[in-house]
Amino acid sequence: MSVSGAGVGRIALVGNLALDRVAGGAPRVGGGVFWAARAAAHVGVGVAVATRCAPADRAVALAPLEALGVPVVCGDARRTTAFSFHYEGDHRVMTVDAVGDPWTPDDVMGWAAPALERAECVMVAGLLRSDFPPETVAALAADGRRVLLDAQGIVRLGRTGPLAQDADVDPAVLGEVAILSLNEDEAGALVGSLDPGRLRALGLPEVLLMLGSRGAVVVTQDEAVEILSHPATGAIDPTGAGDSFSLVYLDGRARGAEPVEAADRAARAVAELISRP
Repeated sequence: MSVSGAGVGRIALVGNLALDRVAGGAPRVGGGVFWAARAAAHVGVGVAVATRCAPADRAVALAPLEALGVPVVCGDARRTTAFSFHYEGDHRVMTVDAVGDPWTPDDVMGWAAPALERAECVMVAGLLRSDFPPETVAALAADGRRVLLDAQGIVRLGRTGPLAQDADVDPAVLGEVAILSLNEDEAGALVGSLDPGRLRALGLPEVLLMLGSRGAVVVTQDEAVEILSHPATGAIDPTGAGDSFSLVYLDGRARGAEPVEAADRAARAVAELISRP
């Protein structure tokens, strides 16, 4: 285990790091914790990160995260999650090259605890269904912490090969979740539709449906509001856009913003981030 940075954050980012090969390129850092931490550094949000990767992959996966200057606690993993992918428009075609280690309640209450010490909110950035079983999500929600869960971490099967998704999700994993974020593919896998009523039927207080360049929809028990995307410029790289949106949204809600206000701020931040190298 290693610890870098100083202090603690109001938001804890928890999840495995990944090695991403984009369009046949060399491996680079990936995973929701990295992209959310990058967004936090960009907009000035206080976060702390609990993550892990295999020791041999730290130069590629951990060093760029630590370079962001946020507090990081990193445990050793047997394997680092790895993906290969390319984009076809807004659609990402993925292959799972390696499956990382699952998280347990003992991890949450043990080596990862410093990142959660003063956290009011937790962004659970699972990469595959095997990452965060229900009992671990419950441990992350302890002490009244508000949990945002990335749906990719519950619909993606934890196996190598072409990425597969289905709705065979343990309902208990959503029991402690306040906010669920998901994209079109994940919504299709989870509820078979982009219909706000189907998403609302999950029984969660808030659902963020991300539609790529077409914006997003914020679904609560009372309403479903479309959020327009903001123009991005330059050499646009959409990787991590959803993680960035979720982080900025969660920060807005923690600061008392209403869901639509928090989502519009997130959309503006994402447009800036995907326009940067």
